[in-house]
Amino acid sequence: MIQVAVLGYGTVGSGVVEVIERNKELVNKKSGQELNVKYILDLWDFPGDPYEHKVIHDFEVIVSDPEVKIVCEVMGGVGAAYAFTKRALSAGKSVCTSNKELVAAHGPELLALARENHCHYLFEASVGGGIPIIRPLNDCLTAERIETITGILNGTTNYILSKMENEGADFAAVLKKAQEKGYAEQNPEADVEGYDACRKIAILSSLMLGKHVDYSKIYTEGITKITAQDFALAGKMGMSIKLLAMSKEVGEGKAMAMVSPCLISREHPLHMVNGVFNAVFVRGNMLGDSMFYGRGAGKLPTASAVVGDVIECARTQGKSNICFWDAKEADLVSIDEISRRFFVRVSDAGESQAKELFGDLEPVRADGAEGFAFLTEQLTEKAFAEKYAQLGEYALGRIRVED
Repeated sequence: MIQVAVLGYGTVGSGVVEVIERNKELVNKKSGQELNVKYILDLWDFPGDPYEHKVIHDFEVIVSDPEVKIVCEVMGGVGAAYAFTKRALSAGKSVCTSNKELVAAHGPELLALARENHCHYLFEASVGGGIPIIRPLNDCLTAERIETITGILNGTTNYILSKMENEGADFAAVLKKAQEKGYAEQNPEADVEGYDACRKIAILSSLMLGKHVDYSKIYTEGITKITAQDFALAGKMGMSIKLLAMSKEVGEGKAMAMVSPCLISREHPLHMVNGVFNAVFVRGNMLGDSMFYGRGAGKLPTASAVVGDVIECARTQGKSNICFWDAKEADLVSIDEISRRFFVRVSDAGESQAKELFGDLEPVRADGAEGFAFLTEQLTEKAFAEKYAQLGEYALGRIRVED
């Protein structure tokens, strides 16, 4: 029997226990032996909970118990979670986590610590929730040179954008509904400003390059400036607006990574990804295009991914997962020289100046959409920013186009 400890009994933590217990026969069969949740660490008691007798408040009990071989860290944050993870790995206990903040910040260090102590540090649930993407990148696609990764990596923002598109509503109104339904936090900043997606693409970029991508150096832009008028105009062009997290190799050992709202056409594989669903689109130099799609968050989808890692740990005790993610920092290039088209809206009074700056381009019109809207030709980010700045008070908004 392998004893498991769960750190944190919130949404995901309670889901981990539920998956292990509800699918006990299957989990044990695939693990090759019986798994048992021995401890649940949390600050609170849970009177009336069927597993309240397993709840403890002292991590020392877990780290000093030789029977505990696998620890599920689902606390979140980089404070206690970081300290507990390091101590567990140092004691030779494998750690499975859904903690994207911790993985993005300290992934190379924790992977190295796991190797030193002949145990695992697995984090499948940290990027796509229930979508398998970490293991495919490490195992199934290991013969590939990954050239680009583009993903819809945040269910909250994708739900909001989908609702705005389908209902013609503005951001603030849809955000309020999302909060009422529990799809968005009362403080939604991490989601709507793109920070959550940024940490996730940092992890995927690190695995793509084999070097550490510092998430603080990734250009990140959220969805708070997207309007119902933007969607009306996008629809007239046969396009949609998605918050994309993108990483692309642009030279030997160099890459571009960013998070930004983008216009995408109906032909783009990510166009059909709506609601709380997420997807990761991967391009390899041999395989070509592939896509991983599913529920990117939620109690049971995320917990399922954590338990999948637990089973892998149980099957391969005494070993460490092979993961090519060195501590050496990757060379991230500025987005300034990346070329793309842009969708621009200006006030009616700014139409002549826009044409002077960007050329006499075909306008985009839709019922109820004010001002003058158009698509630019291909421009570098730097060249576009210089022209757009000259529009001054006439500028109503701009969105990148991902072809």
